[in-house]
Amino acid sequence: MKWISFLSLLLFCSAVFADGKLLATPGVSQVEGSAGGGLVPWAQLAGYASENEWSISSFCSRGSVKNYRLDVCALQGNLFDRVELSYAQQTFDVPALSTRIKQTVSGVKVRLYGDIVYSKWPQLSVGVQHKSLKDGKVAKLLGAHSTRGDDIYLAASKLHLGAINGYNWFWSITTRYSEANQIGLLGFGGKQADKAWLLEASSAVFLSREVAIGVEFREKPNNLKLGETHWKDVFIAWFPNKSFNITAAWLDLGSIAGVDAQMGWYLSITGYF
Repeated sequence: MKWISFLSLLLFCSAVFADGKLLATPGVSQVEGSAGGGLVPWAQLAGYASENEWSISSFCSRGSVKNYRLDVCALQGNLFDRVELSYAQQTFDVPALSTRIKQTVSGVKVRLYGDIVYSKWPQLSVGVQHKSLKDGKVAKLLGAHSTRGDDIYLAASKLHLGAINGYNWFWSITTRYSEANQIGLLGFGGKQADKAWLLEASSAVFLSREVAIGVEFREKPNNLKLGETHWKDVFIAWFPNKSFNITAAWLDLGSIAGVDAQMGWYLSITGYF
């Protein structure tokens, strides 16, 4: 029902949306609620608002791998291309155990410098994501120290027009301070704290103004000593207009809670108002 309601909103509502930026420059939507790729937040802010506009956007996504499924719906706001506010609800299903874990993520991102297209140097943004588990029983059972935590990240992103044989090329590098286990779904911290500064990266090539293909990488800590591994994906994003975009991806999430070979698919739909 959640997906049906969201698609109905996109298809049937008549909305006035900010359109002060080039098509596709906000990126897509990230599983913790921020603008970015599916796995990694980028320096761009959600929506098409320019410096004298504000915008609202929302998205729903589903990631399904061998033994787990993650559903996310979120609301995003862009205030004058300076501040991004986001709120996401995540539902993590473990069908084999008939278990469902829910987490909320409240985010703030501030643009510090530049524009991904027009400035000489990459756009820089800093962000904070506050995460809170609704029920921390599983996290505590596995040895997590807390059911709440904050991620802090710094992202640098740049779009180079016509850089690869005439095609536009995008890249983004993010460094994140985090103690989250599986992005917080299994709590925060653990028996033996792993490194807290983590690297994340994305790159994409635009085959046209409307279609981009790319890859992402996200480094993960191993606080619970369950063999948590880094995340990777290959994605394709379609931007038919400034009202919405659709992103699909192949996921390789490695080991989750000691269960290996977690590969599968991802789908996300974002609407801009």
